[in-house]
Amino acid sequence: MKITKWVIIFLVFGVFIIGCASSEPTQIIANVGELETYLNSRVASGNPEGMSLVVVKDGKIIYKKGFGWADRPHEIEATSESVYHWWSITKIVTAIAILQLQEQGKLRLDDSVKKFLPYFNVQYPSAKSKTITIRQLMNHSSGLHNPSFRIMSWIHHEGEPSVNQTYLVKKLLPDFSKLEFEPDDHSEYSNFGYMVLGAVIEKVTDQTYEAYIKNHILDPLGMKHTDFKYNEDMEPNIAAGSHPTFTWVSPLIPFIVGSFISEISLDHIWLDRFCTDPTASSGLIGSATDIARLVAAYLNGGELEGQRILSQESVDTMTNAGYMKEKEEDPTNYVRQGIGWKIYKNRGQLVITHEGGGLGFLTKIQLIPNEKLGLILFTNDVTCEAWKILNIANTLNW
Repeated sequence: MKITKWVIIFLVFGVFIIGCASSEPTQIIANVGELETYLNSRVASGNPEGMSLVVVKDGKIIYKKGFGWADRPHEIEATSESVYHWWSITKIVTAIAILQLQEQGKLRLDDSVKKFLPYFNVQYPSAKSKTITIRQLMNHSSGLHNPSFRIMSWIHHEGEPSVNQTYLVKKLLPDFSKLEFEPDDHSEYSNFGYMVLGAVIEKVTDQTYEAYIKNHILDPLGMKHTDFKYNEDMEPNIAAGSHPTFTWVSPLIPFIVGSFISEISLDHIWLDRFCTDPTASSGLIGSATDIARLVAAYLNGGELEGQRILSQESVDTMTNAGYMKEKEEDPTNYVRQGIGWKIYKNRGQLVITHEGGGLGFLTKIQLIPNEKLGLILFTNDVTCEAWKILNIANTLNW
């Protein structure tokens, strides 16, 4: 059923916030059959409309399956090959690129950002403040402000020219130049910090950020269904972004990204294809099976099928170094921000993870390095709490 955008807006303003449907299990999942029953119940509820789950163990994909609708208006079912926006999981690729450049001797993590970007002028909290380093951008301890909700509008239509990353950073730097806190004091998430890393990569490689990532990470790993824009290899597996019609943010979507809406129904707002402006923080588009190749390489010490993207030393650095506490630390839980990864302890075991969420999509990867186990969940609904779904999937003895 199709109804006009303005009727939907009126209805949303006239009702209280309605929570997204949830079907949490009452017990730990015992086997794959129970897991699939649970996942099917989630997509049946419309939260999310579609998802793809891939599990990697000992360098191989041991499970992959899609559930629900990748694109319900066009009746395209989700599969393990469905293509979603990665959003912030892109930051892991950016971090890998920086460590590659350190291996090549072109930079060091503790170098000042200004060494590479002379225009990087920021307002430090005091005269005694530490100069922002590349490492601090990577573990979100730089003090740079996070664009937050604003990043939702930094997108462009499929087929429109991409945005030069160095130009974008120069243009936006005055808006983010006043630091929120002393560098290296604690960690607070900043998309802009990773946008700056993209400009650093462009400076030291003398090529676009996108070209470097494709040439040194995506292509060597055979990730043909992943790019910063839609390509022929992705067809016909492209998932459409969606958002529940009745949430507190729903009335804002037509005003912020109205030209990207393809259909509004009684339960979901569906989106046309789009590409993201800040590629280094949130620009990749691809399938869960493609990112599984990246996960397998990472868990295998940086190498997959004879292609090495990182040294074992660099993998160890990303996994075990640069931990920072958050501003409001919970003494009952061990949570740290690492280089790219968020760090947890689960039953005494190290868990590294990253989530990506933005307009229309929510993604998450969760790795247990000691078990060489990785779980990947891509969805086309930012409200679906991917972390809960993955935690349930991780109760299985894979």
